[in-house]
Amino acid sequence: MAHGSGPDRTATFRRRVIAAAGLAGAGLMGMLAPAAAQGELKTQYGDWQIRCDTPPGAQNQQCALIQSVTAEDRQNVGLTVIVLKTADGRDHILRVLAPLGVLLPTGLGLKIDDKDIGRAQFIRCLPNGCVAEVIIDEELVKTLEGGNLATFIIFQTPEEGIGIPMSLGGFTEGYAALP
Repeated sequence: MAHGSGPDRTATFRRRVIAAAGLAGAGLMGMLAPAAAQGELKTQYGDWQIRCDTPPGAQNQQCALIQSVTAEDRQNVGLTVIVLKTADGRDHILRVLAPLGVLLPTGLGLKIDDKDIGRAQFIRCLPNGCVAEVIIDEELVKTLEGGNLATFIIFQTPEEGIGIPMSLGGFTEGYAALP
């Protein structure tokens, strides 16, 4: 989600979050229901699914690479990760729907195979959860494709981080097949 270290890393990451928020705009609502309700299942790649749906008011079908998981020790705490193209088709967005009740100022952390990738700020909360998203750059794609396990970290209190592991098995094939 971010690369480098120090202030440049944070500034770069914030720019990506702001860009993602602007580009995602209208498509935000269409791909945020629980994965089972997110359109028609087109293909399964390992632990990832490509689902497609035509959002209200859209002329074309939109497809996303999706995986939903729950915390190993808390079955009531889950995440849905959605990868989709921006409306203009130029970029991809990594969008995470976290449960209501997350501590918003701490954002969403990401580690891939124990390597700290960075944090994304939550951009809004909806009736079904809070959303964090970033534009996926080439470096993040390579890290995701080369990894085995992504751990998303949410906070319910400043002291209580909850790591939610997600398999990256099938991500490379699913990302390549995303229309």
